[in-house]
Amino acid sequence: MGVSEQAYERLERATAGLQAPFALIDLDAMNANARDLVRRGGGKPIRLASKSLRCRGLQERVLAREGFRGTLAYTLPEALWLAGQGARDIVVAYPTADEEALRELAEHSAGGTFSSSGGDAASAGGTIAVMVDSSEQLPLIERAASGVDGARVRVCLDIDAGWRALGGRVRVGVKRSPAHTPQQAAELAAAVVASEYAQLVGVMMYEAQIAGVGDTPPGRPLRARAIRAMQALSTRELAGRRARVVEAVEADGGLGPVCAGPVRRLSRLLAEPGGAVRAARRTPPGAGRGDGARRRVPGLGRGRRRAPAAPLPAGRAAPGPRGGRRGGADAAAR
Repeated sequence: MGVSEQAYERLERATAGLQAPFALIDLDAMNANARDLVRRGGGKPIRLASKSLRCRGLQERVLAREGFRGTLAYTLPEALWLAGQGARDIVVAYPTADEEALRELAEHSAGGTFSSSGGDAASAGGTIAVMVDSSEQLPLIERAASGVDGARVRVCLDIDAGWRALGGRVRVGVKRSPAHTPQQAAELAAAVVASEYAQLVGVMMYEAQIAGVGDTPPGRPLRARAIRAMQALSTRELAGRRARVVEAVEADGGLGPVCAGPVRRLSRLLAEPGGAVRAARRTPPGAGRGDGARRRVPGLGRGRRRAPAAPLPAGRAAPGPRGGRRGGADAAAR
């Protein structure tokens, strides 16, 4: 829905003295999105994806709301920066090969630098967990932590949530991890548990073929029907496999899972056996698009909502990624 001419002119007057580029945030839409996510969460805490809300001031505003807890960060350097600014309970969404950042994390884990209460850095509220999708990544952690007395790096497993049909000959979804089956997940968990410098704390499974694929392409009803059929079959298969993965990993590591899922499927995810905490980024119907935030540079197009916009609150944008790979986990839940 386009913004009215009157509202557009009001925004032009309000931002006339600002140097582009800048951003506007519709706080009404953002708050409506946040309320609806909490409602759909059914009492489960929701983890905020930092790559979807790039202003730290807005991240703090959302995380201060009841129902939200913790951040899904884009990179380890970003997670370290956020922790240094006071953020707590951070999971890095992707595996990292940044040995300098891993070394810094190991030193913080040994010294308790990021502990929210000044206590043990291994407490759930005061540390960062890195993502691992293969045992080949463990030597990076071990090299970074070796020589740091008391270092234990918290690790979350990234397990492939893609859908495989026809005996695996057809694969749908991003291949985020080589670990797909419960047995492969258990083997990866056992490797982490066996490491002197790693501590297994969670599991993430992101179903991009459900969360990242729109099921109503305009003017293509047959394609829409095929997408919905694929998503229904994938959802059914994943519900059982996710529960078996959690069970297999818990047998090796004794953990509470951290899983990813789209808001659109949040209620279904919460009903899954073995489902723990879920979170999501997709916009609730009727609440606006894109986490309530909309960026606009004057002259490059008009906004799309009629709700009044407010100036961007004071806050600093999180540093950009050093580079990304593969499909993204837009949200995560605990």
